[in-house]
Amino acid sequence: MVRRRVAAGVAVVLLIIIVFVISGCLKSQAQQSLKDYNRHVGEIAQEYETQVAKPLFTALTGASGKNSLDVEVQINNLRGEAQKLGARAQALSVPGEMVGAQRALLLALGLRLEGITKIDAELPAALGGQSKQADTKIAGAMETFLASDVIYSQRVVPLIEQELSGKGITATTTQARFLPNLGWLEAGTVVARLAGQLSGGSSSTATAPGHHGSVLKGVSVGATTLEPEPALNHVSGGGNPTFTVSVEDDGEFTESGVTVELTITAGGKTTTTTGVIGQTEPGKTSKVEIAVTGIPLTAAASIVAAVKPVPGETNHEGTKNTYLAVFE
Repeated sequence: MVRRRVAAGVAVVLLIIIVFVISGCLKSQAQQSLKDYNRHVGEIAQEYETQVAKPLFTALTGASGKNSLDVEVQINNLRGEAQKLGARAQALSVPGEMVGAQRALLLALGLRLEGITKIDAELPAALGGQSKQADTKIAGAMETFLASDVIYSQRVVPLIEQELSGKGITATTTQARFLPNLGWLEAGTVVARLAGQLSGGSSSTATAPGHHGSVLKGVSVGATTLEPEPALNHVSGGGNPTFTVSVEDDGEFTESGVTVELTITAGGKTTTTTGVIGQTEPGKTSKVEIAVTGIPLTAAASIVAAVKPVPGETNHEGTKNTYLAVFE
C-alpha cells in the first residue's frame, strides 16, 4: 500500500509537471506567432514603401519629359508588384488576436492597389494631353493612398501594438507610408510634377492672397460630444476610443492637407496622435477620425485638440481647445 501511494504521488507530480510544460510551450508558441505576424507585416509594409511607392513617384515626377511608353510599362509593373505584396498579406498566418489588424491591413493594401490601378488607367491620357480630367482623377487616386496611410498608422499599427503589449511582448512595429507628401492631392500640383516643375514639399505654389484659416468646431467620441473644460466628460467604451474632430474652413479658399493634432495626458502618460483632412471647402465643416489606444481607465484625462495652421493663415483664434474626460 505504501509503495502504491508513493507511486500515485509520483504520478500526480509528473502529471502536474507535464501540464506546466505543455502550458508553457503553448504560451511560448502563441507569443512567437504574434511576433512572427508583426514581423511579416513590417516586412510587407517596408517592401511596399521601397519597391512600389518610391519607384512610383519617381516615375511620375517629370513623366511628361520621358518616353511615355516606358513610364506606362513601369507603372503597370509596379501594379503587378503591389498585387504580389497584397497576395502575401492575404496568405499570412493570422493569430486570433490579430484578426482586426489583418482586416485593416488588407483594406489599406487594397486601397493602394486601387490607386495604382486608377493612375495606370489615366496616365496615358494625362501624358498625351487628351483629357483635362485625367490629372484630376490622378489627384483623386492620391487620396486613396492618403487613406491607406491613415488606416495603416491609426489602425494596423495600434492594434498590433495593443495585442503585443497585452501579452507582455516587447517588439518594434514598422511605420511605413505610401504618399510622400500632400502636394500630390492637388490636380494643379500633379500637372506641374508630371512636367517636372515641382519637387518635394506639400506644394510649392504661391499662397493666394486673402483669408486662409480653419476653426475647431468640436470633438466627439461615438455618440458623446465632449464639452470643453472645466466640464468633466464621462466616456464609455474603454480605453481605445476613436475621436471624431470637426473642422470648419472659415477662409476664402479650399485648403488641402489640414492637420489635426490630439494630445492626451492621463495617468502620467502623454500621447500625441494626428489626423489629416484631405481637403476642406470654404464655409463647410469636415471631419477626421483619430484612433487612440491605451488611455488609462477611470483616470482623469486632459485632451488638447488643435488644428494646425494652413499656409497663409494669420489668425489662430478658435483652432485649439482642451477637454477633460474620464474613460470607463
